[in-house]
Amino acid sequence: MDEDSVGPSEWEIPGQVGVGPWPGGPAAWPSGGHYNPELLEHGDRRNVVDAYRYWRREAVATELVRRAHPFHVAIENLGHDHNIGTVVRTANAFGAGGVHIVGRRRWNRRGAMVTDRYLQLHHHPDVAGLATFARDHGLTIVAVDNTPGSVRLETASLPRACVLLFGQEGPGLSEPAREAASLSVSIAQFGSTRSVNAGVAAGVAMHAWIREHADLDAAW
Repeated sequence: MDEDSVGPSEWEIPGQVGVGPWPGGPAAWPSGGHYNPELLEHGDRRNVVDAYRYWRREAVATELVRRAHPFHVAIENLGHDHNIGTVVRTANAFGAGGVHIVGRRRWNRRGAMVTDRYLQLHHHPDVAGLATFARDHGLTIVAVDNTPGSVRLETASLPRACVLLFGQEGPGLSEPAREAASLSVSIAQFGSTRSVNAGVAAGVAMHAWIREHADLDAAW
């Protein structure tokens, strides 16, 4: 039984049942190598949209690469930031072309809800490594941080091919990260807090890219 199989595991959604076995039994199973016989037989309780029910994990990941948008997401991981899982899950939801962890390789995956298994994940020991990847792939680095000189995200035009770069919860982006960015944007705030949660900021920025560049007819 492979990692897509049903049963008590991290792949199930607590409190939800997903879908049961394919109606009609094996004789009625759909054809295609992207289907997982274990899921067709026992049901699919994974956290996936209906379009990918009963698919093998590798097939879903391949399809997401084909459908991916040309924006990537990067977040500095200098002190085991617990927001990274949320950033990864949101990047999956918005169809990011890739997620980049800058700094420490290890991060808390609980908040990702296993969505990291379907994404292209990259690790860079430092910002210089991310900058090299961006240059080699024609991506503009956009820093998202409410620092002096940043352009309001609400009025800015984001590059279509870009890396949205986020910093640590609290201190924000490091100095090397700010220097590597060609554009810096900030999210308008109206309350007393100095900054919003890094996971929230990432969701706001990704959705801003979606509003400007995505084909909404292709959304689920």
